[in-house]
Amino acid sequence: MERKHLMVFDTTLRDGEQSPGCSMNLREKLEVARQLEKLNVDVIEAGFAIASPGDFEAVRAVAETIRNARVASLARAVPQDIDRAYEAVRAAEAPRIHTFIATSDIHIEYKLKSTREQVLERAVAMVKYAKSLLSDVQFSAEDATRSQPEYLYEIFEAVIQAGATVINVPDTVGYTTPDEYYQLIDGIRRNVPSIDKATIAVHCHNDLGMAVANTLAAVKAGATQLECTINGIGERAGNAAMEEIVMAINTRQDQFPAKTRIETTQLYPASRLVSQVTGMKVQRNKAVVGENAFAHESGIHQHGVLANKSTYEIMTPESVGVATNQLVLGKHSGRHAFEDRLKDLGYRLEKQSLDSVFEEFKVLADKKKVIYDRDLEALVQEKTMRMEEHYRLKQFVINCGNQMTATATVRLINGKGEMEEVSTGSGPIYASFGAIDKLVGMTFDLEDYSLQAITEGEDAQGEALVQIRKEDGRQYHGSGISTDVIEASIKAYLNAINRMISDVREEGA
Repeated sequence: MERKHLMVFDTTLRDGEQSPGCSMNLREKLEVARQLEKLNVDVIEAGFAIASPGDFEAVRAVAETIRNARVASLARAVPQDIDRAYEAVRAAEAPRIHTFIATSDIHIEYKLKSTREQVLERAVAMVKYAKSLLSDVQFSAEDATRSQPEYLYEIFEAVIQAGATVINVPDTVGYTTPDEYYQLIDGIRRNVPSIDKATIAVHCHNDLGMAVANTLAAVKAGATQLECTINGIGERAGNAAMEEIVMAINTRQDQFPAKTRIETTQLYPASRLVSQVTGMKVQRNKAVVGENAFAHESGIHQHGVLANKSTYEIMTPESVGVATNQLVLGKHSGRHAFEDRLKDLGYRLEKQSLDSVFEEFKVLADKKKVIYDRDLEALVQEKTMRMEEHYRLKQFVINCGNQMTATATVRLINGKGEMEEVSTGSGPIYASFGAIDKLVGMTFDLEDYSLQAITEGEDAQGEALVQIRKEDGRQYHGSGISTDVIEASIKAYLNAINRMISDVREEGA
């Protein structure tokens, strides 16, 4: 039996970015978009073009860059949103306008202050308007799972007749259950006369932890476009995770006789990239891409895996792009071996970036006896995704102990030269952050801070992630790596500050 094709619609750059603290700048969005293209996603929802000038520029840049996927922009069912979306995506190889309006009674009454009849009329009019600009128009019934099914049948039939090529049935607040969602999708397929003229899409949130299960139930009911994000990031509890959906379908072909275009070996690199650019850590026991996903500590499990991997591994690490941490390089390794190893890990760098990363590799090799694949991945991501350095670390000196107040002396470099400040704190890291605050002339609230080893061993690199908040409430994240945990923390803090400065300057441009 021929397997049906399922389209993967990735909304990491739109819904994913709406997760608190997960904002990305233009450069980062383009880097993620290129990785999504490597994954072979069918549709990239690049953003909400009318939300801000920055969003518009990001959507347009993605549209102009990506050639092997459709590029969509979200738009409310109002003319100005649709116009802005069209302007942003019109240069894409395959542009799409994605317009939406709420259809549940609670949204219609309290948010829209409207009626079902008025919502239906507006939905049809805006789909027709979008269709006059582009041939590919997606319509979403916001809060569909709390809407009356009969009303959904009516509005979906009307928008398909108006020209919608995709109708989306979102579980906007993560309310539904797999059986219930199956019945809803099946009912739409059976009761919308023109449904064969449109693709049925589903978009599930994870408020009750069932986003992936609901998405898979919808596949069984006949949905063929699956909306998701890398690592499941998104508003509130997040969205359905692409890696989990795709690997469930690949692994359980007996249950899902279907296929996607996804290049699964790019799932883990995509997960790492999104984690770094958003500052959103991936939990260790996260399915498919978590650090423990293919780890076996129990003696019984280890024995089984050594005898036959399939005893405890239903998919291989290699199938999702997880590289085993074997010793690969050291201080005497040459450029050719270094470049070959990066290619094996899926990285194709331009000469300037390759030169820069190789220099960093040599510095690291002087500090570490052996370099692991994860060390190389961290170097590439840290170097290629580095923000413009308005402030750069020159040196730091720490004086601390368990019976004394920590003192940090930090010297930074900016466009005007070198500057130095001293600060105290409850520990060396807080003291360092205090000195940096003095140097930049601003004080930030530290919302989140974490530190983890990238590889094993006493000389392992540490990766620090921070999230800071300005007085106006805006949040910025930063990351830094080093074999010295204090240096990694300082780099992360400066990375967040540099991100803040770049955003402020872009807004003022």
